[in-house]
Amino acid sequence: MKVAVILPAAGLGTRMGGTPSPERAGTSRKQFMLLNGAPILLHTIRKFAASPLVTEIVVALRGEDVAWAKDLIDSDGLQKPIRVVVGGDSRHESVENAISALDEDTDLVAVHDAVRPFVDQELIRAVIEEATATGAAILGIVPVDTVKQVHRNKIRATIPRDKLVLAQTPQVFRFDLIKKAFAQAKADGFNGTDEASLVERLEQVEVSVVPGSDRNIKITKPTDMELARLFLAGEQESRKAS
Repeated sequence: MKVAVILPAAGLGTRMGGTPSPERAGTSRKQFMLLNGAPILLHTIRKFAASPLVTEIVVALRGEDVAWAKDLIDSDGLQKPIRVVVGGDSRHESVENAISALDEDTDLVAVHDAVRPFVDQELIRAVIEEATATGAAILGIVPVDTVKQVHRNKIRATIPRDKLVLAQTPQVFRFDLIKKAFAQAKADGFNGTDEASLVERLEQVEVSVVPGSDRNIKITKPTDMELARLFLAGEQESRKAS
């Protein structure tokens, strides 16, 4: 089974504060913010490099970041094939570019947010195994807050939480399925907010949802960095204890 992981990391992001990698000083891009001395992107790469189910990792970056990223990855000594490709102006384009760089004998493609560095090995295993069996699977968690449908600032409905999930990544698909989904989206001029939305449009398979984790956070704002430091400290303590 050949499983390729795509990490789209070409986004410009918004200014969120924090300390960027020295080589990327002046940038506000989340993926380059330092977490315990290493860019968030590298922490995320390490998680998939440690998975025995992952065959290779493809990181999609802006052209000006490619050489720097290659040096960063090489210096970390990770024991997994890792390629860096040029991404696009959007997540959609970055994933599409990375898919086109994959070998034709790839079986599964997992797409993961570059700024979700706390996905654990059990989650990676569970979602890959589900996609192996069904063709398409994502991680998701049930919202804990009551969800309201509104028009402007007026409530129109209360949506039952048992019918909702908050989508996380990795999102994993058969290679032929995700290629077809992107081709169809391109033909239709459709841009989805995640890869599952593209596969859903094909109506070929039902996308399974594997229970995710509230620790599998996407770092998008300054307060997320505070939580990230706490989670990282917890991981380091667990490794020491083991």
